[in-house]
Amino acid sequence: MNYQQPTHLQAVILDWAGTVVDFGSFAPTQIFVEAFAEFGVQVSLDEARGPMGMGKWDHIRTLCNVPEIAERYRAAFGHPPTDDDVTAIYERFMPLQIEKIADHSALIPGALEAIATLRDKGLKIGTCSGYPAVVMAKVVDLARDNGYVPDHVVATDEVPNGRPYPAQSLANVIALGISDVAACVKVDDTWPGILEGRSAGMWTVALTCSGNALGLTFDQYKALPQDKLEQERKRIGQMFEGSRPHYLIDTIAELPAVIDDINARLARGETPQSA
Repeated sequence: MNYQQPTHLQAVILDWAGTVVDFGSFAPTQIFVEAFAEFGVQVSLDEARGPMGMGKWDHIRTLCNVPEIAERYRAAFGHPPTDDDVTAIYERFMPLQIEKIADHSALIPGALEAIATLRDKGLKIGTCSGYPAVVMAKVVDLARDNGYVPDHVVATDEVPNGRPYPAQSLANVIALGISDVAACVKVDDTWPGILEGRSAGMWTVALTCSGNALGLTFDQYKALPQDKLEQERKRIGQMFEGSRPHYLIDTIAELPAVIDDINARLARGETPQSA
């Protein structure tokens, strides 16, 4: 039996915050600031956004490795943050996150319409997130109330390694019964999420304006002057260069057109690995 390359897409694997819900990805970032503050350590919102896309313990560990933040912690506690200290911050982060997740649960404008179009094209909808399962359960419930029900959900603590490793995307492939990773698209607003998709052998779509990189509300995004928006698109595109997304678009509302383009490329014999 010979290998047959897929000629059309079978599934899209969507991130959550900054991709389908929570325009600007405020829920996780603001809580990092608050969790560190409860330990008397100042972390700015911009600093908190830096490692976005990782699992939350890894995110906190990465923040604690930033020399300036490590020095603030040392000034407060007399030593640099250890893994036990990271765990203590994480354990404070979790209840804060669960408590406040509803404050940033609105669907991104155009998301429901775009996902409905993808389903009409025959695609299954998988999802994954840097949130652990206990937080994801609440995120999923809130999304259901707003009309969004994906086919599968994988939290970061449900696999051996979270992003940028490919495990969460591959868990979706298995659960959804997809025949080939080249028939999948990973959509994310962070570089670890794009690396996840690339490492899984999928097509990848980076969102430049709805998520962590721009860090604005929807109204603030729409109010940006065109020249400023172009500057921001260029800056964010440069941020994503190392992770090599196949496509960059503003928001998920533009995704259906990308799906059509990928299907055309697959029909011509192209693959995500060669692109």
